[in-house]
Amino acid sequence: MANAIIDSKFSFKGQTSVYNGKVRDVYTLDNGLLVMIASDRISAFDHVLPKGIPFKGQVLNQVATMFLDATKDIVPNWLLATPDPSVAVGYACDPIRVEMVIRGYMSGHAAREYKAGKRILCGVPMPEGMKENDKFPAPIITPATKADEGHDEDISREEIISQGIVPEEMYLKLEDYTRKLFQRGTEMAADRGLILVDTKYEFGIRNGEVMLIDEIHTPDSSRFFYADGYQELQDAGEPQRQLSKEFVRQWLIENEFQGLDGQTMPIMPDDFVDVVTERYIELYEKITGKAFEKSDTSDITKRIQSNVDAYIENIEK
Repeated sequence: MANAIIDSKFSFKGQTSVYNGKVRDVYTLDNGLLVMIASDRISAFDHVLPKGIPFKGQVLNQVATMFLDATKDIVPNWLLATPDPSVAVGYACDPIRVEMVIRGYMSGHAAREYKAGKRILCGVPMPEGMKENDKFPAPIITPATKADEGHDEDISREEIISQGIVPEEMYLKLEDYTRKLFQRGTEMAADRGLILVDTKYEFGIRNGEVMLIDEIHTPDSSRFFYADGYQELQDAGEPQRQLSKEFVRQWLIENEFQGLDGQTMPIMPDDFVDVVTERYIELYEKITGKAFEKSDTSDITKRIQSNVDAYIENIEK
């Protein structure tokens, strides 16, 4: 098994602060830039699993880079460069504390809520008579409050505006960007024989302008189905073939863990870790159309430090 980067304790020139997220570690520099390390940690049900997934961070970073580059005509984004396979550098923005979740299909969290009898999600009605993985008549936006720790919470457009989390004019702009980004992602996925099922976007403010931040259309933030055979599987009531980390959530559920009080996180066996790595690489190759080139993992920390140092030195010249 290849090495995985789980912890990052870097020291970069001009570094002023560090934020450790569930998956990414973000280093703020005094020149207004962020260095974002995509670790190999994997989270589910708002908990980080004990083992890292080799090459996962590289997959996330490179897929996100491709989609950020392909959507900057829709909305400006934070990304400037990727000096290392697992690192992105870009502008520091003030994050908007809302995740813009958009769903084209009745899957994941929406399907679990639907099975529980709910027909309204985040203030948005869901039609009667749907079954899991059916396509919605039109994509629905189901926002969530962005939590630094613990669970993100479902919230409606009306609550976001009434609570003053985001002014109405700005929120409507976020919805517009979200729909256009999802449409672009849907088209790009279709070109590769995939269905973009659902995803989430995060935004920030820089110099008064809304910018797309973080990652987009990765297997951590999105769910993809194979288009081939989709309808046949739906008609037969069978599970969809998918490329996302939903199968990790299902494995946890089968091992009696959903992040609830009193539950114990199961330890993934090495052979399952290998399967997760293979799934991430499969998605990379399917969505990009390129063969995945594994980075040197003999000393990941040294590699990242060296590549980022060289980038910072170069931009200061």
